[in-house]
Amino acid sequence: MNDNAPKEVDPAQVRALRAFNRFYTQRTGLLDPYLGSAFSLTEVRVLYELAHHAPCTATELGRRLLLDAGYLSRIVRRFSDAGWITRTPSPEDARQLSLSLTPEGRAAFEPLQQRSREAAARLLEPLAPARRDALIAALGKARALLDPEAATPARTAVLRDVRPGDMGWVVQQHGEIYAREYGWNSDFEALVADIVAGMIRQHDPQRERGWIAELDGERVGSVFVVRKSETEAQLRLLILSPSARGLGLGARLTDECLAFARARGYRKMVLWTNSILSAARAIYAQRGFALVHSEPHHSYGQDLVGETWELAL
Repeated sequence: MNDNAPKEVDPAQVRALRAFNRFYTQRTGLLDPYLGSAFSLTEVRVLYELAHHAPCTATELGRRLLLDAGYLSRIVRRFSDAGWITRTPSPEDARQLSLSLTPEGRAAFEPLQQRSREAAARLLEPLAPARRDALIAALGKARALLDPEAATPARTAVLRDVRPGDMGWVVQQHGEIYAREYGWNSDFEALVADIVAGMIRQHDPQRERGWIAELDGERVGSVFVVRKSETEAQLRLLILSPSARGLGLGARLTDECLAFARARGYRKMVLWTNSILSAARAIYAQRGFALVHSEPHHSYGQDLVGETWELAL
């Protein structure tokens, strides 16, 4: 008799769990090369960890992913030979090497991350919003039951530069969030699309910049500084997904804009918003922006009050 066999577990429950595992791995393609790529799931997990939690040592990486040291060493060596990983002495322990992704490594990883997002979206897309919420809640409960220490995992928030594909996401988020939360119609999404198109075509990298906020590797926010005149910058398209609110990311995005504008020699920053956007207005007020003009308008299917705010830099 196997003394290591689990005790007092209903065989029907074991069969149910195994059946779900078979269903899920088949449905998500986990047993195939990852999402049609040349990588295994383990190799992609290594790239993911290095993209979001680097620099780190191989020991830390192996502990996080529960990987055999020899197997991980072979993956790291292959990625290093491909020019995707840099290995430098760890500042904490010179006997160990600190691993980070190179720009080439990020270029290899980003399409995989995008395919993963799209695959997850395809699984959720047929479900009605209430059923999606129920599924996500059930997954969270399952994780909490299987790993109580992970019930409230630490979250990794990153502000990064804008990459190809991000601007389409910015338009989508504005359209979806403002329609859901404020009842704005597609006129607003069209306005944002026009703004984004103009920003892309007329971008001045010396005097303009944008940031994308990521939370645990997923895009959750954006903001941009654009040139209004030689002395005046404009803050545009600050937005946060509901899942990222309350973490201070809106404030961090705004602060990056202010620091950039000051570093580029702008003397004033301006922005236009609406009076109903109380969370954003609070961020602006806390940083010293002053409301200088307000005017009622009927836009996006709603009666609104537009506001202009300014801050001397």
